Amino acid sequence: MTVKLSGIGYEHAKRLIEEGNFVDDEREAWSDHHPSTLTENEYIEKNGLFEYGKWFLAINDEYKVDSKRHYEFPYGDLKNVHRCGILAAKNRAGQSKYFDVENAAANLVAVIGKQARKNAR
Repeated sequence: MTVKLSGIGYEHAKRLIEEGNFVDDEREAWSDHHPSTLTENEYIEKNGLFEYGKWFLAINDEYKVDSKRHYEFPYGDLKNVHRCGILAAKNRAGQSKYFDVENAAANLVAVIGKQARKNAR
């Protein structure tokens, strides 16, 4: 299995965070905040797989680009980036030794922290 950082997904997350489209939630909230399969399928039907793929930090070359399985490490609800999703991706990537994904997620957590402090002023 070849899992690697998705530059498109990373840049999309970073841009959304910098624009204020993020939720600074708790680590354990991801199970409640990730989109349902129905929501994902409706999003894909409306926007296509390319747009859907922007909501993931990694791609898996073992699967075809035109399949949902090609995309790994989700980080948002298809509207906002969720800190809990980034933290879940960071932990899973670290456990699987996908260090490029883990480092990118750590960077995004820092960007969320910076934006949250900026917004609190």
